[in-house]
Amino acid sequence: MPALGHEDFARLSVEEWIDRIRARGGVPRHIAIIMDGNGRWARKRFLPRVAGHRAGRQAVRRTVELCSRLGVEVLTLYTFSQENWKRPAAEVSALWSFLEETLESERGELQRNRVRLMASGELASLPPPVQAVLARTIAGLAANDGLIVNLALAYGGRQEILRAATILARRVAAGELDPEAVNEAEFRGGFYSPDLPDPDLVIRTSGEGRLSNFLLWQSAYSELYFTSVLWPDFQERDLLLAISDFQRRERRFGEIHGEAPAAGGNGDTPLLDPTRWKRLLGMSS
Repeated sequence: MPALGHEDFARLSVEEWIDRIRARGGVPRHIAIIMDGNGRWARKRFLPRVAGHRAGRQAVRRTVELCSRLGVEVLTLYTFSQENWKRPAAEVSALWSFLEETLESERGELQRNRVRLMASGELASLPPPVQAVLARTIAGLAANDGLIVNLALAYGGRQEILRAATILARRVAAGELDPEAVNEAEFRGGFYSPDLPDPDLVIRTSGEGRLSNFLLWQSAYSELYFTSVLWPDFQERDLLLAISDFQRRERRFGEIHGEAPAAGGNGDTPLLDPTRWKRLLGMSS
């Protein structure tokens, strides 16, 4: 089934859109989201920044429910970055209190949706009460077999890479690992959640076009999708639009799949023929 074109979006209901996406196949296995724009959402309404974070909670709920319905395996949410510690102390404290409250209040809904919870980041730096609620929630949902929701908390991509390198260096220094045996799999073992698959699709809301230290290693071959929608306004249709865009892309991972002949070629000469490339580059043979 062909991917949806932009002219199709307005006439489809959410349910019809979901059916079309399922029928086409190729739903992202792992979606990661940079939930940006809570503060701007609040500022536009002359509200305190914390009001934007509270409004963003509804967008999280909508996203979790839709990912569960679509069969997405992992949803990683950039919940609190290492850089967020630099915000005013009152806002940071409010964010942690809000997370604690959300984990407590949403546990039943997550259980009904068979969601399993994980967390990635420097979790030991979280306030002790938040650590306790997080641990209880993760344990309480551990037996579920549905969508994995991975909260990136006190997370930084550079810090994660440095952590992995440090762990690897210690293993080599201790004689546990031969330097010649170091490979990507060994390096990845030092990540916060090494068993999760890399994200297929990374979404960022609010119009910013950068990763902001999020899953830097894991996003090497991710498809990136940027939308101007502020996170609290992120609806089911916005997620469906991002997934439909993903389904229209050809993921090559550095390979060549059915590529048309290069400029100047007639399709009969092999793509890697050295004589052909010398001619195209103006080099004498």
